[in-house]
Amino acid sequence: MIRPEEVFLIGKLGRPHGVKGEITFIFTDDVFDRADAEYLLLELDGILVPFFMEEYRFKSDETALMKFCDIDTQEQARRLTGAKVFFPRALSNSSEDGLSWSEIVGFSLMDAATGQLVGTIAQVDDSTINTLFDIHTPKGDNLLIPAHAELIEKVDAEVKTIWARLPEGILDI
Repeated sequence: MIRPEEVFLIGKLGRPHGVKGEITFIFTDDVFDRADAEYLLLELDGILVPFFMEEYRFKSDETALMKFCDIDTQEQARRLTGAKVFFPRALSNSSEDGLSWSEIVGFSLMDAATGQLVGTIAQVDDSTINTLFDIHTPKGDNLLIPAHAELIEKVDAEVKTIWARLPEGILDI
């Protein structure tokens, strides 16, 4: 069984396109195109299920038309509408310097000055000029921490941890 920590979210499926089983794939990370992967994982009824890619073509920078093996009709594709799409971390070809924002969700964030755990990165908000980590703390609080490259001292993808020099007083907010 595939465990959630072995994958990362890269998008979701939209509506079917045409009658031959193609479906719109709205992605936040194009790792499926950069890495050598034959399949994507779809979350269906809470279970991660591998679907082998037959072919795909890009519609824009954020959408592709995806054709999965054995999904040959509009009705079969319609059953996949809304499914979250995940990618296996083991198949990602990113180096620690080149991890995508999607790949670091679930990583621990450590305060480099104190060595203490700040929390877990729940998501990365890059919708504005200042990218932020949305952190879930061990106490159950949520914090927004700047995700600026100058603050990040070390990334260890193997132990899924980022050490950052946090701005003074940010944990007191």
